[in-house]
Formats: sequence, C-alpha cells, structure tokens
Amino acid sequence: MIMAVTHFNFRALQSLLAMAIPMIVSQGAFAVMIFTDRYFLAQVSPAHMAAAMGGGVAWFFSFCLFSGILAYANALVAQYLGAGETGKCGKVVVQGLILSVLCLPVLALVMLLMRNIFALMDHTPQQVILEKDYYDILMISSFMLLVKTCLASFFSGIGRTRVVMVCEVLGIVVNIPLSYALVFGYYGLPAMGIKGAAWGTVISSVFTVLVFAIYYLQRENRLRFHLRTSLVFDRGITRRYLRLGFPSGLEMFLNVAAFNLFLLMFHSYGIAEAASATITFNWDILSFVPLMGLNIAVMSLIGRAVGAGDMQKTDEVTASGYLLGLGYSLVLATLFLLFRKSLVEMFIFQEEDAEAIRTLTNFMMIGLSCYVLLEGILQVAAGVLRGAGDTHWIMVTSVSLHWAMLVAQYFIIKVFGFGPKISWVAFVLMILAIVALFVWRLHSQVWRDPERLRAVMAE
Repeated sequence: MIMAVTHFNFRALQSLLAMAIPMIVSQGAFAVMIFTDRYFLAQVSPAHMAAAMGGGVAWFFSFCLFSGILAYANALVAQYLGAGETGKCGKVVVQGLILSVLCLPVLALVMLLMRNIFALMDHTPQQVILEKDYYDILMISSFMLLVKTCLASFFSGIGRTRVVMVCEVLGIVVNIPLSYALVFGYYGLPAMGIKGAAWGTVISSVFTVLVFAIYYLQRENRLRFHLRTSLVFDRGITRRYLRLGFPSGLEMFLNVAAFNLFLLMFHSYGIAEAASATITFNWDILSFVPLMGLNIAVMSLIGRAVGAGDMQKTDEVTASGYLLGLGYSLVLATLFLLFRKSLVEMFIFQEEDAEAIRTLTNFMMIGLSCYVLLEGILQVAAGVLRGAGDTHWIMVTSVSLHWAMLVAQYFIIKVFGFGPKISWVAFVLMILAIVALFVWRLHSQVWRDPERLRAVMAE
C-alpha cells in the first residue's frame, strides 16, 4: 500500500479512470446478464436457479482456455501501440480470429465430453436434466464469444474502452427483456424456462458481435491500423500470442476447472446448499466481474508503458489502481455484510427449503464480504503482472493454490463428510492466500527486470 502514496500521480489516476470506468460498466453488464438470468429462474424453482449456475460454470469452463489466450490481445495491442507499431495491432485481431476458427472442432469434442459431468457429480435427476439443457444451448454461442473477445481486446488495448462499453450495454439491452420473455412466455413467445434464458444469451451474443464488427471496420480504424493489410497470417505475432497468452489461458482453464469441480461437489450436498451457493456467487459476480474491467484497464496501460519502456508510468498506474480497487471493494464488502439478509431474501420465492437456504447463505455472505474486501487489490496486481508479461508465474501460482483447494475440498466433502460451512471457510482462505502471493510478487520487482521485459517484447 506504500506504493499508492509514494507513486500517486493525479494524471495517471485520470487516465486509468478514463479507461477503467467504461470497462467496469461493460464487464458489469455481463454480470447483470448472469444475475438477471438466475433471478428469473429463481422465480421458477430453486432447482432451476441452481442448474443455471452449474450449467453456466460448466459452459464457461468449456471455452475459457481459448478465451483466456485470446484475451491477451489486449496486452499485445497495447504493447505494439506503445512501441509505435500500429500496423501490428490489426494483425493481432486477425491472428485471434484464425485461432478462434481452429478452436471449433475442439469445442465440439469438449461439449460431448462435458454433458455427462452433472450426473457423475451426484446431482439430483431433476437438476441434471436442467443443467444439460442450459449447457447444450449456451455452447452454441461459444464461437461468437471468442470472436467478441478478440474485438473487445483490440479496443481496450488501444484505449477506446467506451466502444467496449457501448457494445456490451447494447447486448444487455437486448438480452434482459428477451430472456424474460423466453423464460416466462411473454410478448407472444413460448415459455421455455431455463432453455429460454440460454437462447436469450445466444441471440444477444450474436447481436453484440455484429455491433463490435461495425465499430472495428470504421474508416478511422481502417486507416490508422492498416486493416486491409492485416488480413494475413503473421507467424511472429502468433508466436508471441501463444507464448504470452497460453499461460493466461491455461491459468484460467485450470482455475475454472478447479472452481467448477468444487462447485459441482458443493452442489452434491443437496438443492438447498446448491441454491445457497448460487445466491452467494450471484452477489459475488456483481463485485468480481466489474473489477475485471479495472484489471483490463490496468493491463492495457501497463502494456503500453512496457512497450514504450516507461517504468515510472507502471508505478503510477499501479498506485492509482490500488486506490480505485480498494475503494470499490470496501464499499461492496460493507454492503454485503450489513445488508446480507435482505440480499438473500431477494432470491427466495418458494417455501421449499427456504429456512435452510436462508441460514446457510447468510453465513456464506460473511465469508464473501471478507474476500471481496481484497478482490480489488488482487485484480490490480494481476493486471500489472499480465501487462508486463509475467504470465507464467501467475499461471503456476494461481493454479497451484486452486488445485490445492480442490484436493482439500474433496477430503472435506467426500472423504470426511464435513458440512458446507467448513467447505466454504476453506474456499475463502484460498482466495486470501492468492491475494497475499500476488501482492508479494508485484512488490518483489522481479517482473521489472530489463532482460525479462526485452524477452516479453521479442517475437
């Protein structure tokens, strides 16, 4: 925290705010989409709400390796922009689109393999059917989301985060009323329940990509970034993309795998416990996902500074990020702690298991408040390290802790048969350990070594 005082610069704060606010709004829009889907389905039944989380997390897991790799386009574009090589910015997008197409056969295979995981984790038969329906339909949108990742990363990398915000918000404007109508059967549409929520996501994803494409092909971009000559395979850029992006993608994939398996094991406690976890993580996503917007903004500015060789700028961005992240997290942690009972009640519509859900979720909201307080610091530290190309260390550290947590959860839930409260405490402790290690790495200064940074920029 000393850095937030000694390296604070008001202009750096203004620059970060200008980039971060649109990204926070755009990431927040995605969080609102997930939140509203689960809220609509909670009104159908606790099983529908729980299935939306189980199926949704399995869906994200199925393509997150590729999404994590492609999202590194943000740092690559920022680095090339900082180095004055604007012609390579558009080529980064093209290499990402080529990689997206190559992912299609793998996505189809993953879909076939993943469909049976819900039954293998001892979920109730009713929940398994709902989870499969939700998962199968969402997988249709996976390719469009990879394309959207490439385009959104381009705009965040060049600093035009307002474009990302506009596109994502327009997507939500389409998604929420469409999902509402398809879930409950309004405006002449059939009542499809959980399938309707999934189709709403698919349709709005296609719409959002079309809006991104319109912005990307504007005359200003075609001229500044030489988009006509970018339509080629570039071996050097692709090599950098995979070398630096693969650790990020693999980290996301393995972390989500660990989280997914933990969540599926937690759901095996029963419908009440599954509903409690869904409610808790529904509030968590409203804090965590917008913070990803701050993470993206920090990564972009750090990448630009590294490309330009301006290390003083990295200190100023880090200090500003700390102040913004800690302030945001402090507000949300306080709200979650003080108003947890009211926040839980918003998702209880039936008397079935209502008291059990209330009791457990109120306990889990206390743990949520503890780690939300530090999430802002974690996302800033991760953004700095990724922007500087320190992706291998992030991957090893984060994956190791997530999988250690998963092994511990297996013994807690399956071997020793401890209750859900013990399981939740173990999860919270894992988050706190990750925060401590990321902050240590950031302040160790290892990532700032000139030789390491030159290797990062090499093709």
